[in-house]
Amino acid sequence: MPTETTRTAAETKPFTTPSHPSDGGNDIMRDIILWRRKKLSTFVLIAATATWVLMEVYQYNFLTLISWLTILVVTSIFLYAKMLTLLGKEPPNLLRLEFKEETAIRMAKIVKARIEESIRWLSMVTTQEDWTVLVGVIARFLALSYVGTCMDFLTFSYIVTLGGMTVPVIYMKEEEKIKRCMEWLREKYKRCYEVIDEKAIRKIKSRILNEKKIE
Repeated sequence: MPTETTRTAAETKPFTTPSHPSDGGNDIMRDIILWRRKKLSTFVLIAATATWVLMEVYQYNFLTLISWLTILVVTSIFLYAKMLTLLGKEPPNLLRLEFKEETAIRMAKIVKARIEESIRWLSMVTTQEDWTVLVGVIARFLALSYVGTCMDFLTFSYIVTLGGMTVPVIYMKEEEKIKRCMEWLREKYKRCYEVIDEKAIRKIKSRILNEKKIE
């Protein structure tokens, strides 16, 4: 017979190693960003570019694009089925397509994990005793609001997508050069700060000290 300790360990085992439902989504996003799935990455980049060009350059609205895309998909499937029928082959049976329950549960867990992360982040910012955290968050959102006055959301999303698809790959390929460049910039910054400190800040401090002594 199993002992009480064995039963307790068996009962608590599922909770000691919790799964991370967002790992699957993170893996796919990582593969797309790093171009490990070249076909999917190319499709994402082409779709984002085509959407931006159609909606920003040609001024088509979202509802028009969705309607045209639906017409294209339905027409393509109809013509493909008719072509298979003319060739004496069985047309595709779309009734066999199904949305698996496991996929729906996994997607729901990913959304749940993202919402919980947002709530934890909000709680950390609002309950943090350090005011610099709150000021930093406000500064970031103010900068984001300023960017919003310069471009619309679609253009901003396209720039973020384009940067996310190119910057990580370039960094991985040119990591050593980028690190050397960052070290060079850091050294330049230190030297500039030392020069400013010697020529300006120290003089201001000395003047303030002299004025206090005179008083």
